[in-house]
Amino acid sequence: MIKVGLGRTGSLAVLLLCQVAAMACWFASNASIAAIKAQQPLSPFFASLLTSSVQAGFVFGAFFSALLALPDRFDKRQLFRLCALVAALCTGASGLLAPTSPFAPVLRFATGVSLAGVYPVGMAMAATWARGDLGLLIGLLVGALTLGSASPHLAAAFGGLDWRAPILFASAAALLAAALAGLIALGPNVAHAPRFRWSNVLLGWRSAPLRLANFGYFGHMWELYAMWSWIGAFVAASFRARYGEAPPMPAALATFFIVASGAFGALLGGFFADRVGRTMVTSLAMVVSGLCSILIGFTFAGSATAVLAAGLVWGVSIIADSAQFSASTVELCEPSLRGAMLTAQTCFGFLLTLVSIHLMPLAVDALGWRYAFATLAIGPFLGVWAMLTLRARPESEAMAGGRR
Repeated sequence: MIKVGLGRTGSLAVLLLCQVAAMACWFASNASIAAIKAQQPLSPFFASLLTSSVQAGFVFGAFFSALLALPDRFDKRQLFRLCALVAALCTGASGLLAPTSPFAPVLRFATGVSLAGVYPVGMAMAATWARGDLGLLIGLLVGALTLGSASPHLAAAFGGLDWRAPILFASAAALLAAALAGLIALGPNVAHAPRFRWSNVLLGWRSAPLRLANFGYFGHMWELYAMWSWIGAFVAASFRARYGEAPPMPAALATFFIVASGAFGALLGGFFADRVGRTMVTSLAMVVSGLCSILIGFTFAGSATAVLAAGLVWGVSIIADSAQFSASTVELCEPSLRGAMLTAQTCFGFLLTLVSIHLMPLAVDALGWRYAFATLAIGPFLGVWAMLTLRARPESEAMAGGRR
């Protein structure tokens, strides 16, 4: 049997395709919520649980993957393939259950656990090809995550009232990722991270520059997944209030465009962060996204053009900074701390999303859609303070080749 090895460009292209396909599982159930509600009652708490279960599973999987050093003990490509396959099976199985089954969150949790072997491992594989463009490479992976997360909304837009359409689409996409992952080659920068130790996390936390980078990331995460989880419900409610049952475009399609626009934002953020500086790019992105979270509510029940335009600006800005927090941590860390600090940053960041995701329906009940998203603005604004404070410190010279 002849094996054809892919080079840098080919491997990165296949990796990005696999990442897009596998990450479709993340919001598969979330994209089905509107169709489910059209057929049977679904409480706000259970709707939130279908997404937050994935977040919790991802945290669990990421922590134990790092604790057991799985990406170093096993071939990264095979680990990616196995986890994509498990995500596909769990997602597909959830389509066989009643949407309000108590076992649905269990399967979503298992999906999150498996995706912890897809997204972080994909970043690790991409980093093996880095040539002074780490920010751009991670930005590309985040863009792939964004497209994958948005894709179930596209399936929902063309699936009518069949709530299983986004779920089955995501399952099939993850199967494709598992099939293609074996074609990926690793680059020359393969490095083995040290075993995870909590003492390393605590040592890194005592470092002011790392602590500030983490605070920036936490502010970003407070906003990001709550927006991704509930922007579809906002668009659907806004279109119904303005157009009744005859909107000019399906709400799910508009949601797809809003979330998917983040792929462009991630690419822009990665490109400029390596050239202008990470603290400047992250701060600018968070200022824009924070303002969007406050202002988008004023488009509620407005024209579809206004809702979509505001959503696109938010979709681009809310993800433009995401990859740069990981890149900042890598650059500010002692090499022996990188694995532990990235794991801690990811785990605590995703734990925070559990709060903001479940806060949103309470905010909608208390404030209405006009002001509910404004509760997310505190995250990016605190993140701006953290990153500009970091920029003023001399240690920031280690970031982006001295561009900070």
